[in-house]
Amino acid sequence: MSVTIKDIARESGVSYSTVSKALNDSPLVKPDTKKKVIEAARNLGYSPNFAAKNLVSKKSRTIGLVWPAIDRIALTALVSKINEIVTSKNYFMILSVNSADKAVEMFKSFQVDGVIIFEEGGETELHSGLASSIPILSYGVSGSSPLPIIDVNHKKAIHKAVLHLYNQGHTKISYIGDLSPIDKRQAEKLDGFYEGMKEANLIPGESSIANTKGLSWYDGYLAAKTLLQKEPLPTALISGSYDISVGILRAVKELNLRIPDDLSLISYDNIPQMASLETELTSVGVPIDHLADKMVESMLSLIAQPGSISLTQLMEPEIMMRKSTRNI
Repeated sequence: MSVTIKDIARESGVSYSTVSKALNDSPLVKPDTKKKVIEAARNLGYSPNFAAKNLVSKKSRTIGLVWPAIDRIALTALVSKINEIVTSKNYFMILSVNSADKAVEMFKSFQVDGVIIFEEGGETELHSGLASSIPILSYGVSGSSPLPIIDVNHKKAIHKAVLHLYNQGHTKISYIGDLSPIDKRQAEKLDGFYEGMKEANLIPGESSIANTKGLSWYDGYLAAKTLLQKEPLPTALISGSYDISVGILRAVKELNLRIPDDLSLISYDNIPQMASLETELTSVGVPIDHLADKMVESMLSLIAQPGSISLTQLMEPEIMMRKSTRNI
């Protein structure tokens, strides 16, 4: 037989209404009372009937997230942080690796309150009926998409990386990244490299760009190994992502080069994992905790009041100094 609120009230010695408020984390219930109610519920093995609650409140307190790639460290770290914040707000999160259309259709059947879509490459395209039937927040590159979007300003991040290295005395700077013409994020990074070089009055040479043709560590390894066996050698590298940087570090080690003595390296993706590598990497990008906070805050605002946030929210990338760059 299932445990009810009446059972919890009897066990904890409070009223039915107090139990209901406590389980819904109401500020009207004193912390000690709330703790007693929650402990009683846990001891009795209480499991709330979410379906019944949803019918009454019209809210599921669940957010759907469309996740394009489960094998990239930076995205995994971001999703984990988002889930941590969502949970702290007394919400749940469901992940889907399906296409945006299929994922949103599925999320609608689960009656989620809102959806976060990670753009993969180009703009997210949804049937108009889907896009207007549920609050949706996109994470990617701003453009002509009708969806509210959070843009981490990939172009400015790489631009800042170039100028940072230039201010350290580097003039032979190379960029290693995926030059895919259909992935707007990667195109923005390359544009940022060219803009940064132009501002520093540096002319990109034949060995200034290395195309990884992918985003895995092995893609980074192959591209770096090819680049670093040409003359003249750069004095500094900018990597397009954490995973690419892992490959670059392996290539550098195999070629008996040292970071930062022989080469400075700065990587896109401002995530804590950069400090856990064999060489702690200087990184650039929007700090992951700032980004996750902004995404959850924006999603909850959309759920509470559609149209309550700007169509485009452009975030400010930052440089996190570690041990992989130096003055020359």
